[in-house]
Amino acid sequence: MNGLNSQMALFLKRLFRRRLVLLAAVILTVLVISALLAHWVAPFDPSVMKLVRRLKPPSDVNWFGTDEFGRDILSRIIFGARASLGIGFLVVLFSMGIGTVFGLLAGYIKTLDSPIMRLADAMMALPDILLAIFLMAVLGPSAGNVVLALSIVYAPRVVRVVRASTLVVSALPFVEAARALGVSTFRILRVHILLNIASPILVQATFIFAYAVLAEAGLSFLGAGVPPEVPTWGTMIAAGQQYADDAFWVVLFPGLAIVMAALSLQLIGDGLRDMLDPKLRKAL
Repeated sequence: MNGLNSQMALFLKRLFRRRLVLLAAVILTVLVISALLAHWVAPFDPSVMKLVRRLKPPSDVNWFGTDEFGRDILSRIIFGARASLGIGFLVVLFSMGIGTVFGLLAGYIKTLDSPIMRLADAMMALPDILLAIFLMAVLGPSAGNVVLALSIVYAPRVVRVVRASTLVVSALPFVEAARALGVSTFRILRVHILLNIASPILVQATFIFAYAVLAEAGLSFLGAGVPPEVPTWGTMIAAGQQYADDAFWVVLFPGLAIVMAALSLQLIGDGLRDMLDPKLRKAL
């Protein structure tokens, strides 16, 4: 246990050696904690309307100002983080699960390689946002359907990464030895291959998290995501765009939240990639 703790401490020390990665981790941690503790952190109820205070600029009472219904923007951003980050996290779980399974099958079982990769290539030929809009038009607007649509959109990215890594690892001597000893295909995939390709999967997960946060905001802004009454960063910008000329804060602060979340995830992903890639680790 002590050895594992020391290895984890050393890994984190190397990961956070770059100050930008450390700053990104701090920002993301603040956003996640604020989302989890929204009921205790938010200064006001995000759904309470006070029309006498509509479109008030930032002040000591409403730090980020109020929206067109007099609702506190800071409180809505905090509660919006629960939906935006929650959807992004679920998209990562589902897309990584789907993509990892099909990527392993495509990379290890030759007869499945061509049909799986042709389907993945066909899906990746379409722009992500257009495919997501099409799927949402079929499924209907809801948070669960956003998760399903974005999971389908980003799963092919994972398939390609996992397949490429599987092709490399499956050709190594220890995998060939396991195959010669009669080890089952399921065990080879789970123990000998999956554990050895965890690094690129982890890095890809951070990038997909960032993409999902941006895509959810885009879908909500276009009215094809979650229902407008659900506070997310995208729905806040969509509702406030018509007031942006006279009350810039209604779109500025939700936009900054999206930028900080996506940029933090991208920086953490870059840091993980640099740490887990042997060639890049030597350069560091």
